Amino acid sequence: MTDRLTIRRPDDWHVHLRDGAMLTHVAPYTARQFARAIVMPNLSPPVTSVAEGIAYRERIVAAVPAELDFTPLIVAYLTDHSDADELARGHREGVFTAAKLYPAHATTGSAHGVTDVANIMGVLERMADIGMPLLIHGEVTDTHVDIFDREAVFIERTLAPLVARLPELKIVFEHITTAEAAQFVADAPATVAATITPQHLHINRNAMLVGGIRPHAYCLPVAKREEHRLAVRAAATSGSPKYFLGTDSAPHAVHTKEASCGCAGIFNAPYALESYVAAFDADGALDKFEGFASEHGPRFYGLPLNEGTITLERGETQVPDRIGEVVPFHAGETLGWKLVI
Repeated sequence: MTDRLTIRRPDDWHVHLRDGAMLTHVAPYTARQFARAIVMPNLSPPVTSVAEGIAYRERIVAAVPAELDFTPLIVAYLTDHSDADELARGHREGVFTAAKLYPAHATTGSAHGVTDVANIMGVLERMADIGMPLLIHGEVTDTHVDIFDREAVFIERTLAPLVARLPELKIVFEHITTAEAAQFVADAPATVAATITPQHLHINRNAMLVGGIRPHAYCLPVAKREEHRLAVRAAATSGSPKYFLGTDSAPHAVHTKEASCGCAGIFNAPYALESYVAAFDADGALDKFEGFASEHGPRFYGLPLNEGTITLERGETQVPDRIGEVVPFHAGETLGWKLVI
């Protein structure tokens, strides 16, 4: 049995750091564990221009303690009116690492998102030409489609045709939650990959609904049936380079979660690595963890691997009930691994 695991320092390929006071509160937790992070642009207003991207990056850097070595990777928010030249300039100048497609009204901060992929096809063709990755929140928003089916319908209706039309476009299918998504990525060309969150390795939809409504287990895409959790977990622990770490850590203050219309999002950043490694350990896949956490993501993005290391040891990590005004993932639980270096 392995009791101590040292791996190349990992990156988080999908995180919400928010802005203002919340940014100051949560950014150090991500920077403590990860060397780099792909930071989501769904602010108010969203990050759509190069100037906004530079300004947001500066605010993130200012929120991270100086002793932590951390690089935020900024993402452009796509709208129906996105300017291909502006995105290309941002990518060329090192401001935009990628661009994010939110179907309009699919999740938090997506009101300005894309109403139809056809509206941005010219932008996507330009991104394919310059090697700029497209990050996708993969759900349809039709009111007649059950929320538990929206990812699978998105694959059939939007993602599969897009991959067929632009096979050279690098696509990250963000925070996958279904067996259909895991299989689609496995069967897709090497230009298609996926991020996987810790919560979708650990919980199914019962976590939200059994014993009462539990708003701190509510995120989007919503957790699905147990068969889907197992399929996503098998993908994460398979060793395939198509899957890599993306926490989708999305903090909300308690009063906005415990409300008549509570916000979607799980704050997992403080103990993300401890949560992930517990799942890999339980599945006998500790030898696959470094690839998932530290290697597959940068290789897909064409970025260098990190030089430093971190160490996790078997031991108790007590997760507090609250961190400031935010309830963390695994609140009140004891995890079987701890980050020591």
